[in-house]
Amino acid sequence: MTRSGQPDSSARRSRHRRSPGDRRSHVIALAVSAAALLAAGALTAWAMTGTAPARSAGPGRPAAASRTSAAPSPAPAESPSPPGRLPVGTIGSYQVAEHELVFVDRSRAGLGARVLPTVVRYPVIPAAASGRLARGLFPLVVFAPGYTQCQSSYAALLSTWASAGYVVAGVDFPRTSCHVTSPDESDLVNQPGDMSYVIRQMVAVSGQPRGFLAGLVDPARIAVAGHSDGGDTVAAVAANTCCRDPAISAAMVFSGAEWPWTASSFFTAATPPILFVQGNADTINPAADSVTMYQADTMGLRFYLDLLGQGHAPPYESREPAALVVARVTVEFLDRYLADQPRAAAAMSQDADVAGVATLVSGSQLPP
Repeated sequence: MTRSGQPDSSARRSRHRRSPGDRRSHVIALAVSAAALLAAGALTAWAMTGTAPARSAGPGRPAAASRTSAAPSPAPAESPSPPGRLPVGTIGSYQVAEHELVFVDRSRAGLGARVLPTVVRYPVIPAAASGRLARGLFPLVVFAPGYTQCQSSYAALLSTWASAGYVVAGVDFPRTSCHVTSPDESDLVNQPGDMSYVIRQMVAVSGQPRGFLAGLVDPARIAVAGHSDGGDTVAAVAANTCCRDPAISAAMVFSGAEWPWTASSFFTAATPPILFVQGNADTINPAADSVTMYQADTMGLRFYLDLLGQGHAPPYESREPAALVVARVTVEFLDRYLADQPRAAAAMSQDADVAGVATLVSGSQLPP
């Protein structure tokens, strides 16, 4: 990003995400109903109407003043239909495409070039939704993986969000990802800045007139989510004086903790709605860490999804029952607080209440 706020073309490379087999870009097939999307998103056609002018009297023809009538006034032109929008919030509504962008942040003194490979999963606009579509169609979620993890470990969950109508950007951090031979966990202090940089770049790329992402991201509807050290990163971006990003409208912290950023503090100012998700049998980031953050977050709306008998990674990386609950509840949280759908709050409470699997509390309530 240049100082003017425009995307730095020299600092960004783009390439399709390639699978290990054929290295070609691919589309993840998820169920989609063309008829339903046609009803929800198709635009009506519009036309201009008018009438021909009346003929004048010819040579030798008297002006028939008593018989002529005023020419009909031209019918007013119909106003064009407003740009169309597409539905957000139902898992499986869209097929999902993947594309990789490589952002390079040179803006922070002393850190050098921070290379941030970012896999973007985004809804494929169906052919039935033809016509003039609005820009900023979908909310954006930027995701932070855990220590020595890559975004690919969470592919099923991130694709689920995209299938519901969210643009999802999964970031691989430069010194703590699965690709790093000698990871350095102390670099976590720089990861909130990485997240904010990716947010700005995603908005800039979407603002371009052409490209796979053109017009897809709504810059007013942005959330962050992360797991483990990525959850620590997200907590800082959402609620720490060191790194709070005002562009964020909602946050989800999965098995995270309050990392001790120097000369800063958590939850001392207004925060966006935050969903804390935690396995109560987690021995890596114990439940007490998430409970501490949840209790401290008195400056905004807060929720705590308690995953019964669950450890550190399976609820976010597997297809076990708890992982399915996480997928549904996180989409409903995004629907409520990012897509502004009030009815999603009741669905979130209902789907989180699964006997022996999960329970949801909020506000001053504490997990059992």
